[in-house]
Amino acid sequence: MKIRWLAHASFLIEGDGLRIITDPYEPNEIINLPPITEPADIVIRSSDDDEAHCFIDTIPPGFDLVTATDIVDSRATVKGVNFGAIWSEESHIHKEVVRDNAMYRFTLEGIHITHLGDVGNPLSEEQMTALTGTDILLALAGGPPTIDMDDLHKVIQQINPKVVIPMHYRIPGPRFFMLPVTEFTSYYAAENIIWSDSSVAEFSKDSLPDQTRILVLQPTLFRDV
Repeated sequence: MKIRWLAHASFLIEGDGLRIITDPYEPNEIINLPPITEPADIVIRSSDDDEAHCFIDTIPPGFDLVTATDIVDSRATVKGVNFGAIWSEESHIHKEVVRDNAMYRFTLEGIHITHLGDVGNPLSEEQMTALTGTDILLALAGGPPTIDMDDLHKVIQQINPKVVIPMHYRIPGPRFFMLPVTEFTSYYAAENIIWSDSSVAEFSKDSLPDQTRILVLQPTLFRDV
């Protein structure tokens, strides 16, 4: 299985003969990132009303679309992949208008992947229980208005994923506040952090580490500023 970080909260994940894109963004003046033009079999997004997490117009037609907020009380099986969603919200403290979104999880090649969507608050015990068994966690690592660093660290300690790939932190381009990834990695011992010079990582079920590792990828899409 391959995971390529496109940018922001968007990844291209390839496995079981499928291409899945997560949380595509609108390439507008505020987000200020190149458009996502990769083809996909499935696009999954955490909501349908957040331009930084739901924009599908630049992705070539022909994909099946899953919106996580639509399947919170159910599940969706698309092209043989079972998607589950866990309700969440934007920050109650840092947002004037609080919108719903959803974290979501699915399995490819026997590897359980969880995407934290756009959650902005500490996770409840119920939410963390729903994330149990995660192998690879795609984690919001830019701080408020998404989940606070201390709260994210508690999630990682409790659900104990094999690999954490940070996303949604400061990279060249976006014109809104996000912390650099070093704020997140400062919570972890240096020997547990892998600083990759690539935007892509390959995984197999048998090669996942026994202890949580933080894997910092390079964005595929960014602006020179």
